[in-house]
Amino acid sequence: MDNLLAILLLLLLGWFWLDSLRAREIAIGVCVAACKQRQLQFLDQAVALRRLGLAWRSEGVRIRRAYRFEFSEEGVGRQSGYVVMRGLSVEELSFGLPTDVGDA
Repeated sequence: MDNLLAILLLLLLGWFWLDSLRAREIAIGVCVAACKQRQLQFLDQAVALRRLGLAWRSEGVRIRRAYRFEFSEEGVGRQSGYVVMRGLSVEELSFGLPTDVGDA
């Protein structure tokens, strides 16, 4: 019984590791595309995991990961943004930049 539990634990750990790699790659792709769309420079070509937790929604329990990334507006200075992944889908993306408000 102990061997079965150890194998199950190793399989669960392997699944979590692969799922985390997949979520990180998707987050990087989202950040690269969003920076390109806004004409920003995505720095370091990486995201850093800042928070890990569980999210309960109507579709079930999902792993919620918050990643921080850095970008530059004109190649000068570094600013931070974040992307929140729920499972393998993007829940939120923020650059922390002021939005252009049209003349109202």
